[in-house]
Amino acid sequence: MSNSIKPGTDNQKPGHYVEVGPRGGRVSGGHNATIGRGDRLPPTTKPGNGWRRG
Repeated sequence: MSNSIKPGTDNQKPGHYVEVGPRGGRVSGGHNATIGRGDRLPPTTKPGNGWRRG
């Protein structure tokens, strides 16, 4: 995964994250997540996808 963060990772900067595919592109119909301090990133819609701060 290019510059993406795996689901379930904790201790990331609080903010808005978008789901990206295995090659780093935005996923059509993918999830958006807003996490607070100390929260973990949620699961993605498909295995192999990740999260990018955006």
